Formats: sequence, structure tokens, C-alpha cells
Amino acid sequence: MVKDIIILLVGGLGMFLLGMRLMSDGLKATSGEKIKRILTLLTKNPIMAVILGAALTGLIQSSSGMTVITVGLVNSGLLALRQAIGVVMGANIGTTLTAWIVSFVGVVNVRDYALIAVGIGFFLTLTPRGKTYRSKGQVLIGLGLLFLGLGFMKEAFNPLRESTTILNMFQGLSDKPLLAVVFGALVTMMLQSSSATIAIVQLLAFQGLIDFNAAVPLVLGDNIGTTITAEIASFNTNINAKRTARAHTLFNVIGVTYMLPLVILGIYQKIIYFVVPGEISTTNIMIYIAVSHTTFNVANTTVMLPLIKYLEKGAIFLSRKAKSEINGAPQYLDRRLLNSPPAALIQARKEVLRMAQLAKEALYTSFNAFLKKDIKLLERVGVLEDAIDNLQGEITRYLVEISQRNLEPEQSDELPVWLHSVNDIERIGDHTENIVDLTERSMRAKLILPDSAKGELKTMFGVLAEMTDNILIAIQDNNRDKALKALSCEDKINRQFIEFRESQIQRLNTGECKPMEGIIYIDMLNNLEKIGDHLTNIAQAVLREFHYTLSEMKSKKT
Repeated sequence: MVKDIIILLVGGLGMFLLGMRLMSDGLKATSGEKIKRILTLLTKNPIMAVILGAALTGLIQSSSGMTVITVGLVNSGLLALRQAIGVVMGANIGTTLTAWIVSFVGVVNVRDYALIAVGIGFFLTLTPRGKTYRSKGQVLIGLGLLFLGLGFMKEAFNPLRESTTILNMFQGLSDKPLLAVVFGALVTMMLQSSSATIAIVQLLAFQGLIDFNAAVPLVLGDNIGTTITAEIASFNTNINAKRTARAHTLFNVIGVTYMLPLVILGIYQKIIYFVVPGEISTTNIMIYIAVSHTTFNVANTTVMLPLIKYLEKGAIFLSRKAKSEINGAPQYLDRRLLNSPPAALIQARKEVLRMAQLAKEALYTSFNAFLKKDIKLLERVGVLEDAIDNLQGEITRYLVEISQRNLEPEQSDELPVWLHSVNDIERIGDHTENIVDLTERSMRAKLILPDSAKGELKTMFGVLAEMTDNILIAIQDNNRDKALKALSCEDKINRQFIEFRESQIQRLNTGECKPMEGIIYIDMLNNLEKIGDHLTNIAQAVLREFHYTLSEMKSKKT
């Protein structure tokens, strides 16, 4: 019997979680980008942020998924911290819909309908009509598997009603609400799904294994445990994304803290009895639990929303900005200046300069990581590259909006300079990622370049470093002399590329360098040369602002 219970419970839980994942992924595939656009456009007001957070979480059926999306939007600079806190509050309300869906298990035999949903969903995934139909089919399959999983878990718990040991263990939670809160939080942390924990609590209550007094603190603990997903999602993100996760944790922990005394005194349960008509029984107890889950999150949001600025301060206090923190959000792109193109272009130039400085750091860090085989430096490059990618999108959008205003001729000439430069800076970031890949390959294969090869790479990098410094000054001060000096480095890099490649062929012929080491070296040489090309493009773009032709640029190289 124990073996059958374990098989049904583990299999049913796995099917439930798989169903949730498929349903959530399918819904995000059909509306994920729309969700992101809606959030970025309509969350300026905290109340609207809460409403949207609740509605969109109800749509994708995953508070964890919604929170992860929110953390990602904050990390990319598209949402401010306070906006994100409102969305997270709403997500807590939206996720309670799952508990209402689960309640139907106690009222309707859903297994037959679940099988129909899986069947229809499968045929939709085979349709040649396109990705949208396949995603809808995935949603139906997920919904069907969710209910099938619930059915199997329901069967697993059925024999446990005959075990006095199990009954005594669960009934003990009624007398120890604090222990029940901790237990509920730990289970949710392990399962990484608040919906799964609530479903388990509802099914335990439906089978008579726990009463309502034990179920309520388990639900409270579930709300604490669900915050772990946002905390995990905030790893390797910027400071505001981390603060969003801290705010989510604070919001739920504070809510449970002031609500638990009401549960212990029985006041909270009396409120639920008043809301739900009829006597509580095993038939309707799942509805009571769904109501208690919704009531907690609605009440907590109602209490905390007026205090959102203090929640924000608490999150900031718990996530102090490290010196090495990288902010990938724009710092100078003020939309209020768009109707004043000269001022807006000055701000755009500052942001381009900041993006170039991040690219310089990524270049230096990736090259040092290659020489030192330092994993921490490699991770740093990834964070820098994410910030560079985000700034490219933000600056490009800002410049396009400037272009839609009435511009003077000199402003029209300046716009393409920064548009092209932004793209070249982003490509430099891509090449630093290539250097990271080369470093990882050489570390896995335990390859060591000869000192002569390392020396040549250092020589070429020295020219790139000089070129980069000149470019930064050229952008910052609109300095044509520095742009010309940067341009003059191109020939030197091209000569070194040809010379060093020949040297490598000689090393391979003499056996000084192994073939795999030779491949890594040539790839590294190629990436450094390509970075030089993009720096050259930026120098040329800056010089075009002075209306130099390409032939004049070449004649003015120093």
C-alpha cells in the first residue's frame, strides 16, 4: 500500500507541476510579449500595477512566472522598482485563481474532462496553422495534465484516512500554527510552486486528513515559501531587480507576521466562516481554503499598498548597492527633453559614452580572464554584456523618438553618428562574449599558449586599449583629434594581424604550439581585429560629424 501511495503521490505531483509548466509556457508563448508591453506602458500608477499584476498572473497561471518576468523587466530597466512592487502585489492575488480551479476536484469528477483536454490539445499541437495554435494546444494539454495530477494525488491521500499515525501527525498542526507556517513555507520552497502546495493542502483537507484550522497556517506559510523563486531569479541581476525580490519577500513575511495572531486567536477563521455560506465539510472545505488564500492576499495588498514607499525603502535597505554593481538601465535619457532635440542629443551622447565605457570594461575584463583563466572575471563579462545590450535598445529607441521631432540640419547629421556608434559598441560587447567562450574552451581542454603567442596578443591589445581611450575622449568632448588618433591605430592593428598570423603558422610548423592551441590563438586574434574594426567605425562616425570624407580621414591620420 505504501508503495502505491508513493507512486500515485509522486507521479501525480509531477504531472500537476508539468501541467502547470506547460500551461504557463503556452500562455506566455501566445501573449508573453504583449504582457511585457502592457506592464511597461500601464504600471505608472501603483493601483493599476496591482490590477495588471493580478490579471496577468491569473492569465498565465503562475505567480512565480509573473514575478520572474517582473524581475527581468526591472533588470533590463523597463520597470522602476516601485512599479514592480505593485505588480508583485497583484501577482499574489492572481495566483489564488489556481486554488479555485483545484476546488472543482471536490465538486466535479474532472478526470474525464482532463483526458478530453489533453486529446484536443495534442491535435492542436499537430496543426499546420502556426505557432499560435500549437501554443493553445500546449495550454490545453497542461490544463488536462494538471487535473489528472490532482486526481492521482487525491487517490494517493485516500488510504491515509485509515492511518491513525498520519491523522495524529497532521492534526497536530492544528495546535501548532507556527510550525504549520514553517512546514508550508519549506514545502513550497522545495516544490518551487505555491500552487502545488495549496493543491496538496486542499486535497489533504478534502480527504479529512487536516482540518481548516491546520490548513490556514499552511496557506500562510505557502505565501512565504513562494518568495524563494523571485530570490533565485534575482541572482546575477542588477540592484533594482534584487530589490524587487526583497520587496516580494518583505511583503509576504510582513503579511504573515501580522495575520498569524488573528489565526491563532481564531478571528481569521471566523471571517472566512462569515464569507462562505453553509457549514464547513469535507465536500466544501477546498472552497474555504481557496477563500482564505484569496482573502489573505487581498487583505495584505490593501494594507500594504498605501505603505508601498516604506516597502520600497525596506527593500533598498536589505539590498545595499555593491561597488561593483552594474546598472543596465539608462541614466541620462530623459523623455521630458524629447521636445528639445539639442538637449536630448546631449543626453544621448552621455548615454553612448557610458555604454562605451562599459564596453571598454568588458574588453579589459575578458582579455584578463583569458590570460588568467579567472572564472569570476568571465561572469563579470556576462553581466556587462547584458547591460550593453539593454542600453543599445534604450538609446536606439530614444534616438528614433528624437528623429520624429523637427530637427535642424546639424541635429539631423548628428543622429546617424550615435545610431551607428551604438550598434558598433554592442558588437564590441558581442566579441568580448566570444573571448569568454574561447577562454572556457581553453580551460576545459587545459590549453596553454606559448609565451610568444601571449606576448603578441598583449601587443595587439595594447593598441586596442589606446584606440579605446581615444574613442572615449572623442565621444565625450567631441574631439576630432582624438578620433583621428583612434583611426590611425587601424593600420597598426591590421599589420599586426597579418604579422602575428604568420608567426603562428611558424610555431605550428616547428611544434612550439599544438593545433588546438593554434585554433584558440587565431580565433582570439580574429576577435581582437574585429573589435578594432568596430572602433574604427565609431571614429569614422564621429569624424563624419565634422563632414570629413573618407579620403580626408585617411589623409588626416597621424
